[in-house]
Amino acid sequence: MSQRIEVVVVGGGYAGVMAANRLTRHAGVTVTMINPRPVFVERIRLHQLAGGTDDAIAGFRDVLAEGVRLMVETVDRIDAGDRVVHLASGGTVGYDHLVYAVGSRAAAPAVPGAAEFAHPIAGLEEAERLRAALDAAPAGAAVTVVGGGPTGIETAAELAETGRAVTLVCGKVLGPYLHARGRRSVARRMAKLGVRVLEGPGAKAVAVTADSVRLADGRTLPSEVTIWTAGFAVPDLAARSGLRTDAEGRLRTDETLTSLDDPRIVAAGDSAAPSDLPLRMSCQAAIPLGARAADTILSRIEGETPETLNQVFAGQCISLGRRAGIFQFARKHDVAVGFHIGGRPGAKLKEFICKGIIEHLAGEAHEPGSYKLHRVSGGDHRDRLLATLPDAAPAVAEHAR
Repeated sequence: MSQRIEVVVVGGGYAGVMAANRLTRHAGVTVTMINPRPVFVERIRLHQLAGGTDDAIAGFRDVLAEGVRLMVETVDRIDAGDRVVHLASGGTVGYDHLVYAVGSRAAAPAVPGAAEFAHPIAGLEEAERLRAALDAAPAGAAVTVVGGGPTGIETAAELAETGRAVTLVCGKVLGPYLHARGRRSVARRMAKLGVRVLEGPGAKAVAVTADSVRLADGRTLPSEVTIWTAGFAVPDLAARSGLRTDAEGRLRTDETLTSLDDPRIVAAGDSAAPSDLPLRMSCQAAIPLGARAADTILSRIEGETPETLNQVFAGQCISLGRRAGIFQFARKHDVAVGFHIGGRPGAKLKEFICKGIIEHLAGEAHEPGSYKLHRVSGGDHRDRLLATLPDAAPAVAEHAR
C-alpha cells in the first residue's frame, strides 16, 4: 500500500474549512485542520452577536467533512525545511503539504487610547466582550462606532435597531466600496434608525478615552461604549516562520496560491497575497480561494500543473439591522455599479447569502469536489492588471526545491 499524504490546514475559517473539505476527495490524503477554537465562527454574523440576535457560531461537524481531523491548537511556527508545524502547546505536526489559512483580525489601532478603551469586533471573543459591555451599559448610553466600512455599518445599524443611541464615525465617507446610489440608500436607512453619521476629513477619531471619542476637527463625542472597526490585519505567523510576506504580512504567492518560498505551502483567504495583488478581505473571496488552494495541492499530488487564479466578485452585501439590508452589485473585478437591492428584499438576500455560505461548506463536506464557483471566470481584468506591475510576484513561480 502506498504511503498516505499528510496535509495540514492552518486555520478553520471560511477558506480553511473549504480547503480541508475539498482535499478529502483524494483517497490517499489525510487532512488535519489546526484551529485555536473548537467551534466554527460565522464571522459575518459577529455584529449580530453584539446585538444579541445570533451566537455567530456553528459546530465544526456541521461544516467539516468527517474525514478531517480537527486539532484545537495554536500554531506557533512553520518549519518549511523540515515540513513540520510547531504548536504553542509544545507539540509538533508533520506535513507533506500545508494550507496557510490563518485569516485576519482587527488591526492594532494607532489612535491614542483606542487599544485600551475601544472594543474591536473582528473575533469571537472580542464580540463576546463587546456584548457584555453593552449589557452592562445603561439603555440610553452613548455608543460610538468608529469605521465606515461594512463592519461599522452593520454594527451601528444592528445596535440602533435595538434602541441604542449610536454615532457612526466614518472618517472619509460612509461605505467607501458602495456606489453613490447605494451609499444614499444606506444613509437613508441609518437616518431612519436614528444613527448619527459623521463623514469627512474632520470626522476622524484621533483619541479615545473611557467615556469619549475626540475627532480631528476638535469635536468631542460622549461615548460610554466605543467600538473600533477601522481596519484589519493578518497574523504574523508567516513572517515569524521566515516565509516571504507583503507589507501587510500576508503570505506572498504566485497565481496558483503557492508560496514563493516552498511549493508545498499554499495560501488561501485573507492571509494570501497572490502576485502581490491580494483580493478584498471577505468570505466572498475566502471560500473560492480555499477551493483553489485545495485544487493546487491535488494537482501537484497527481503530477499535474495547477490552474491559476480566476476570481469573480458579485458585489458587497451589508445588513442594516434585521429588517433591511443592501446588496451592492459590482463588476466581475469588484468595482461597484449603480444597481443595488435595498430595504426588506436586501435583508432577505443578505440572510439567504449567510445561510448559503454554511450550505456551501456543508455541501463540500458531504460531497468533496462539488463546489464550482471558483471556476466561474472573473474576466481578463486581473491579467491586464498583472501585466502593468513588473515588480509584482511572478504569476507562476519557479521554486528552487
